[in-house]
Amino acid sequence: MKLSVGNALKLTFRPWVEGLENVPDEGPAILASNHLSFSDSFFLPAVLDRKVTFIAKAEYFTSPGVKGKLTAAFFKGVGQLPVDRSGVRGAGEAAIKSGLEVLERGELFGIYPEGTRSPDGRLYRGKPGGLARLALRSGAPVIPVAMVDTEKIQPPGKVVPKLMRPGIRIGEPLDFSRYQGMDNDRFIQRAVTDEVMYAILRLSGQEYVDMYATAAKRQIAEAAKREAEAEKAEKAERAEAEKAEKAEQTEQKAASERAGKTDRAA
Repeated sequence: MKLSVGNALKLTFRPWVEGLENVPDEGPAILASNHLSFSDSFFLPAVLDRKVTFIAKAEYFTSPGVKGKLTAAFFKGVGQLPVDRSGVRGAGEAAIKSGLEVLERGELFGIYPEGTRSPDGRLYRGKPGGLARLALRSGAPVIPVAMVDTEKIQPPGKVVPKLMRPGIRIGEPLDFSRYQGMDNDRFIQRAVTDEVMYAILRLSGQEYVDMYATAAKRQIAEAAKREAEAEKAEKAERAEAEKAEKAEQTEQKAASERAGKTDRAA
């Protein structure tokens, strides 16, 4: 996949990279990145010599038919692991277990602390628990990563990607060994997550929003729904007004015809 997809991405989009020296040549490490685009999980591994494993929703690996099999083969090829997201807690534990297995093999594990893609290019609050517990249980260093402009390559609704150079900034590893054995403390989880998010913020230069991206997406969806309902109501109101106007015009025409018949009869 590095020779095919990876080289194709590098040749086509020519991503620029800063801080490659911060990724160790060997040993486990957690790459914690902001999440702007579906392509983040491809651009980051493409510029590294080492394999990076991410987690992906199980549906990518279980879809039926030829297309489903090809999709599953592709995601396996780029090093992604399936995680069943049918239960919030179950999904979190499955993600941590998968991450620990990768780190125990001495490999790189990629994670998005925001939990989902940014809906508007801003950096959202990191979700506590997953990243922090993984870092504290494994003892692996956390390397902050900032993806730059990847959301501009293929914005929502666009089929053909825009040819432009995305960027990747890799920060210095963060050591959380001082919190070892405290992975179940929610205040420690919050502290670790916030420290990582601040490092990503400094690298990315994004505007920070102190709320979860999932909540922002709900707000955007609700606002779009309200706008659509208002537009529908406005259209219905205009249609009703046009109907009433036509009825009035018809009545006026009929009244005029009746008046003309009365004059002729007289």
